[in-house]
Amino acid sequence: MSEDEKLSFGEGEGELVRLHYPKPLPMRLDRWLVSKRSEQSRSRIQQFIEQGLVLVNGVEGKPKTPLRKGDEIQLWIPPPEPLPYLKPEKIDLNIIFEDKHIIVINKPANLTVHPAPGNKDGTLVNGLLHHCKDLPGINGKLRPGIVHRLDKDTTGCLVVAKSQEALVNLQNQIQKRIASRKYIALVHGVPKGDKGIVIGAIGRHPADRKKYAVVDEESGRYACTHWELKERLGDYSLIGFKLDTGRTHQIRVHSAHLGHPIVGDPTYSRCKKTPTKLTGQALHAIELSLKHPISNEEMNFQAPLPNSFQKILSVLRR
Repeated sequence: MSEDEKLSFGEGEGELVRLHYPKPLPMRLDRWLVSKRSEQSRSRIQQFIEQGLVLVNGVEGKPKTPLRKGDEIQLWIPPPEPLPYLKPEKIDLNIIFEDKHIIVINKPANLTVHPAPGNKDGTLVNGLLHHCKDLPGINGKLRPGIVHRLDKDTTGCLVVAKSQEALVNLQNQIQKRIASRKYIALVHGVPKGDKGIVIGAIGRHPADRKKYAVVDEESGRYACTHWELKERLGDYSLIGFKLDTGRTHQIRVHSAHLGHPIVGDPTYSRCKKTPTKLTGQALHAIELSLKHPISNEEMNFQAPLPNSFQKILSVLRR
């Protein structure tokens, strides 16, 4: 078997990869493998090492094992883990774009992205498993191929990876802000000024553990949201948001922290009335820009506003 060659052992049996370290200066095993196997995440490479699936010159390697020129590294990549209790379901997907590496969805309201205890079916992942037959082998667990998520009642653009290499690449783009996510929301009240930035760590609400809140830096994770006033609509405002980070409920929490909660938000808005009947909350992921994970082509996707969102704007504008 030559350098960097793979030996596959059939479906469900994994594969063996052999590599040779070519550099004159030593380098840690885990760091070098991450640089060589871009289709695998850093944490997954470390799991392989910790599970004894990496040999250096026939001896089980450790993350800090120093590699020297000529060392032979054997990496055993186990078969994908079965997804517990996940069943493919035929769910209508509003597909904006699809090729063999990614799929971009316009997610509707009232659709949870991935399963959780007590919510095992009827999710976007169930629908994707029916649509994409190879998805179970990507990322394992309960979130196969999921690069980022949208809350159940948030609508709009969401990209899903159809290969492990695409998944790692897209997650890296989001982390390094190469990928851009823009949202639009209808909020209560009118903010002061036309634009601004909210910087506030987000963590569990101190009194209600089911909610999130802006907390001190020791209790939460750094979060940054850019906002811009798009339109004043009486007692409401149409706001554009752009994320620098992707914390759970980030826009909803930061918007409420400004004193302008999102219309229809069941968790962070005290006002339950809406000008017209609204499906979900008035928060929509309107635009997604990224580089194709394989071709590096610049790509931009847009999702039209849901009918209920368009109707509420029409009523307010009158």
